[in-house]
Amino acid sequence: MAKLSTTARRKNRVRRAVKARANGRPRLSVYRSNQNIYAQVIDDVNGVTLAAASSLDEGLKGKAGGNVEAAGEVGKLVAERATKAGVKDVVFDRGSYIYHGRVKALADAAREGGLSF
Repeated sequence: MAKLSTTARRKNRVRRAVKARANGRPRLSVYRSNQNIYAQVIDDVNGVTLAAASSLDEGLKGKAGGNVEAAGEVGKLVAERATKAGVKDVVFDRGSYIYHGRVKALADAAREGGLSF
């Protein structure tokens, strides 16, 4: 069996802890690339994505997607879409990324948008 990379091991460790404390709440998962940032609210019980947003969405497209301001806009947008879907409480899944910069900006904006975690 092949060795997992340190990034994959870190992601698995974080995701295991997130799922353990979820108590049926959906998971707000973040993916960060060099040029864009993506967020989705996932119901792990049913295996369904309830809401999603990214810096490539129509309202945000054309602006820089790889900066803190764009991450804040994505956080507000995913919070708005999640509340429309009836989701108020989530658990935050930062993946293998440290809670800093764009990931933190997205989380703070999602909290301001009405999600609680």
